Amino acid sequence: MSIIGTIKLANEYIQQILEGRKPVVGIVLGSGLGRLADEIEDPLVIPYGRIPGFPISTAIGHKGQFIVGKLAGKMVVAMQGRIHYYEGYGMNLVTLPIRIMKLMGIQYLFVSNAAGGTNLGYHVGDLMIIRDHINLMPNPLIGPNLDEFGPRFPDMTRPYDPKLIQMAEEIAAQQGLTLQKGVYIACSGPCYETPAEYRYFRAIGGDAVGMSTVPEVIVARHSSIPVFGVSVITDVAHDTDDEEYVTDGEAIVQAANAAADKMIILFKEMILRLP
Repeated sequence: MSIIGTIKLANEYIQQILEGRKPVVGIVLGSGLGRLADEIEDPLVIPYGRIPGFPISTAIGHKGQFIVGKLAGKMVVAMQGRIHYYEGYGMNLVTLPIRIMKLMGIQYLFVSNAAGGTNLGYHVGDLMIIRDHINLMPNPLIGPNLDEFGPRFPDMTRPYDPKLIQMAEEIAAQQGLTLQKGVYIACSGPCYETPAEYRYFRAIGGDAVGMSTVPEVIVARHSSIPVFGVSVITDVAHDTDDEEYVTDGEAIVQAANAAADKMIILFKEMILRLP
């Protein structure tokens, strides 16, 4: 089946379940950040495994389901677990949920992830507003253009919406939240980075690195959806003179959990202020 056929089949199934609900905001919750979904009122849960043609999320800390309901007074759809390229899915399936959320009617996309801090000024638990990105994964728009969603050559001058970034900074100042702001680098994974790779990422202008997010952002911008992104810094660059040091996936999820409260405050306040 073509990707358009898969999108239509999945959307038809979901629309029957939604029974007229129309989310305004789409939210992608990264590793260890699924707790925001617990804040959604009157939730409708749609497991990915029940959606025709839909990929299954297998990563640590990803439940693999859509949650539709009210958050901060707005109807939202949250991905409690995303799809990753390293799981073996092609980019058409990695980004399928964003296409589906577009058809649901979202007007904004909020993305989050757990990331390694390459900026030596960052600390575990920091929140970094993503102001730009560097993509080191295959571009999800390679192949026939889906004209129903957007143009062949979409502009990426401002992939992360300046007005949403300004709103986040204003809220952070009012709430006493400290935010970093930087460039996110997307790699394929699934292995964590070597010390040399960390130094390379820092040299080319990256402040944080992870294995997700950018394909979703590219597809959202292809459809002209404004995007706001946050990385939770769950480990930091280790140039590693310490022979005992290892990057631990479970510890990363725990660090994301510990920082989730700050992200929940930020996202809820932003959604509350959206028109």
